[in-house]
Amino acid sequence: MHTSLPRSFAALSGANLAAQSAEQLSLAAVPLVAVLLLGAGPGEIGLLAALQTLPFLLLSLPLGWMADRLPRRRLMMGAELLRAASLLGLLAAVLTEQLSIGGLAALGFIGAVGTVAFSVAAPALVPALVPRAALAHANGRLELARSAAYAGGPAIGGALVAWTGAPSAFVLAAVLSFAAVALLWRLAEPPMTPRAARHPLREVQDGAAFVWRDPMLLTAVVWNIAWFVLQATYVPYAVRVLGLGAGSVGVTLGAFGVGMVVGALLAPRLVRAMPFGRAIQVGPMVSVLAAATMVATLFVPSAWIAGLSFFLFGAGPIVWTITSTTLRQSLTPASMLGRVGALFLTVNAGARPIGAALGGFAGSHWGEATCLWLALAGFVLQALLIVRSPVGSLQNLPEPGSVPALPAP
Repeated sequence: MHTSLPRSFAALSGANLAAQSAEQLSLAAVPLVAVLLLGAGPGEIGLLAALQTLPFLLLSLPLGWMADRLPRRRLMMGAELLRAASLLGLLAAVLTEQLSIGGLAALGFIGAVGTVAFSVAAPALVPALVPRAALAHANGRLELARSAAYAGGPAIGGALVAWTGAPSAFVLAAVLSFAAVALLWRLAEPPMTPRAARHPLREVQDGAAFVWRDPMLLTAVVWNIAWFVLQATYVPYAVRVLGLGAGSVGVTLGAFGVGMVVGALLAPRLVRAMPFGRAIQVGPMVSVLAAATMVATLFVPSAWIAGLSFFLFGAGPIVWTITSTTLRQSLTPASMLGRVGALFLTVNAGARPIGAALGGFAGSHWGEATCLWLALAGFVLQALLIVRSPVGSLQNLPEPGSVPALPAP
C-alpha cells in the first residue's frame, strides 16, 4: 500500500501539471510556427532547440544554490511568472507579425529560465513535504502529471496552430502558467533550517563532490545528446519527408506523453517484479528500440510508426526517471538537494544544446536521415554504458549512506 500524501503535496502536484502543460504547449507551437510561417529548416530548428535548452547549462548551478537558500515555493512562483512573460511576448510577436527566428529563440530562452528554476526547486521540495517511505509514490505522482502534460500538450498545441493559429496556443499556455502560480500560492512550505552563510562557490563545490561520485552520469549525457539530435530534426523531417501536417505532427509528438502515462502507471509493478537496479536500466534499453523504430520510417514512411517510436521513448525512460530520482532524494542530505539536483541538471540537460546543435548541423549538411541514424547510434551507446555499469547490482532502495553512487535521471 502507498503511504498517503499530504494536502500540501497536492498543490505542488497541480502546479507541476499546469507548468508542464504550459511548457509542452509552447515547445510544440514554436517549431511549428517557425516551419509553417518562416520556412525554417533543420538548421534553424536546431538553433531554436539549442537556445531553448541553453539555460539548463548556464543557470542550473546558481538556481540550484538559490533553491537551497530561498523558499522553494517562492522560487517556483517567480519561475512561472517569467515563463508567462515569455509566452505573452510570443503572442505579441505573432499578433504584430514581428516574427523572426532570433526573436523566437530569445523568448524561448527566457521561458526556459523559468523551466530550470522550477525543475531544481520542485524535486528539492518533495522530501520536505512527504515522508521518506512515500518518496517513490510522490515522484510517481509528479511524473504521471508530467506525462499527462507531455501527452496532451503537443497534440493540443499542434491542433491549435493548425485550426485556429498560433495565438490561441500561446494564450492557453500563459493561462496555465498563471494557474500554476495560483496553486503554488496555496502551498504550505515548511520553514527551512537556518544555515550559516557560506560563499556560493564553496557550496556548489560541496554539491559537485557529492555528485561526481556517480559513475552513471555519462549514460545520461549520451542519452540527452541523442534525444536532442532526434528532436532537432523531427518536425522538419515529419513535414517534408513523412508529409504530415501540423495536427498530425502534434499527435505523433503527443504519443511520447501517452507512453509516459503508460510507463508511469506500470512503473510500480515493474519495480516490484525486478531488482531496483534492473528497473533503472529499463529506460535506456527501450530507448534503443524506440530509435530503431524511428529509423524504420526511412523505409516505411508512416505517421503510425513515428508515433510508436515516440510512445516507446515515453514508456521506457519514465521508469528510469522515477526510480533514479527516488534514489537521489533518499541518499542526498536535505541541505544539498537543490545543488545536487542542479548539478545533475547542468550535466545532463546541459548536453541538450550540444545534441540540438549537432542535429541541426547534421540535418542541414547531410539531411534528416543522417540525424536519425546518428541518434540511433547514440542510444545504442548509452544502453551499453548502463548495462555494463554497477547499477544493475542494486536489489532494493538502499538506506542513506549505504552506496557511493547515484544513478543520473
